[in-house]
Amino acid sequence: MESSFWQVNDDYIKSLNMLSKKLRFAQVDPLLNASKALKDIKQELERLRKKALSKVSAYVIGIFSSMRKPGTNIQILQQNLLQKYRYLVLFLKEHGIETYNDVCAAYVDKMNKVLSEDFRVYLESLESLKLDIGVSTDVIGYDANVLDLIPRGREQLRNHHFMFSLGERSNILKEIDQPGLVPCISEANSLKYPYEVIFRSLQKLLMDTASSEYIFIKAFFREESMFYQVFEGPFAVIDENMKLTLANSHDAICLMLMICITKKHQLVMSNRRLPCLDTYLDKALIYLWPRFKIVFDMYIQSLYQCDAKMLWVDGTHPHHIVRCYMEFTASLIQLNAECGDGQLDMSLKRLRLAVDDLLVRFAEKFATQKLQHLFLLNNCDMAISILKEAGEEAKELRRYFEEKLESNLVSFVDELLMEYFGDLIKFVKNHISEDLISYTECPKIADVELVVKNFAVKWRTALELMHNEVVTCCSNFVSGMAILKAAMAQLLNDYNRLSECVKMIPGGSSLNRNLVSITSISYEIRKYSRTL
Repeated sequence: MESSFWQVNDDYIKSLNMLSKKLRFAQVDPLLNASKALKDIKQELERLRKKALSKVSAYVIGIFSSMRKPGTNIQILQQNLLQKYRYLVLFLKEHGIETYNDVCAAYVDKMNKVLSEDFRVYLESLESLKLDIGVSTDVIGYDANVLDLIPRGREQLRNHHFMFSLGERSNILKEIDQPGLVPCISEANSLKYPYEVIFRSLQKLLMDTASSEYIFIKAFFREESMFYQVFEGPFAVIDENMKLTLANSHDAICLMLMICITKKHQLVMSNRRLPCLDTYLDKALIYLWPRFKIVFDMYIQSLYQCDAKMLWVDGTHPHHIVRCYMEFTASLIQLNAECGDGQLDMSLKRLRLAVDDLLVRFAEKFATQKLQHLFLLNNCDMAISILKEAGEEAKELRRYFEEKLESNLVSFVDELLMEYFGDLIKFVKNHISEDLISYTECPKIADVELVVKNFAVKWRTALELMHNEVVTCCSNFVSGMAILKAAMAQLLNDYNRLSECVKMIPGGSSLNRNLVSITSISYEIRKYSRTL
């Protein structure tokens, strides 16, 4: 038997198994323990046991040491060699527990160092691929709280569009279990990625490495606790990197994507039925949520603290700051639905209030109520368009802006008609009831004559000017059409009431020649409607 100990192979395993049986038999049979025959061979069995322990531990530790050589494929080594001779470790565990513990400690030590270095190198390689979005110099501005990129104006916001808009960045959630980045290939192609792409690649490598290692340790050593000892180093490397990265991250979209990625990776590990990363992934979320809320509060405060006077643009079209924050809102709504835990619900309400506040402060800079309503109307219309892209999840907020748009549209139409047909609107409002039956104030022929004659002279010109203004000042074709339809319908209704009033006033027939027929007004209105 001893001659076969010189080489670890299948024959050696058979010899080792035979020795194990003899050792086991000698230990458990009380009659044999008391026999003289056992005393004669006991020393030889002990010598063989110690020699086997020494040879097996040296052989196994030698394989462990080879794992540290550059370029070694550890998983292939584990599957093709170590798993083949798994009985060696079982022999150590049964017949030399101290040696077995030493072998386990050697494996933990070497794999801890190998994996820690692998993850450190991978992280350093990924760092060069990072596309900086929302770094501290972009987010912390004057007064130490306000987004510096807001006072820089529209061009700066366009360059940092990623900070507010999800766009194609959401594709990362569809590629959750795809292979990770290969840094050398990305560098060769001069590619840069938002940090969530790098984060997913790191998590993917961790999931695959941890899954393989966990399965191997359970099968080879049957000691689940060893996995956590092996990964103590890699977890520390990743943990340190995450803390440093999060401390310098001011990109709320990225942070929310990282949360969604982590939740999806929890599902991947659950489907694999492997609990080895449960604690790590829970810890990652514990890091991510507070940082997201800190950065989110920065976005909120930037709206409340920014100088509306400095950022105000003398024009009623949608403001670039409001657009950015509506895109940010739509992005968060989509991600909130993706993550599905509702933690963002209250934050989204706070964001809507902050946007409302900024809109009101901007609107107050306009000299007339008409322009104020038009500005709010255009911005609400823009908000609705953006929220439509967010799908059904944004319907509640979309409904809020639709109501706000309708309210401002009605007010704007009132102001518009008052500007171009003021005497008509005032007369109808002050003298004629909606039902055309009673007068709120009994008119006289002298009161109505001037109104009728003025309208007859200027109505076509006023209608054209009103049409041109709406077409010019409305940022959205559909909204412009809605305003014109509402204004012209109201104008037609008010003039019809005026005409009916003239018929009921004593002596009113003398003004018939000055009255414009409803048919003529309707024709003119239809002409403008066709040009919309």
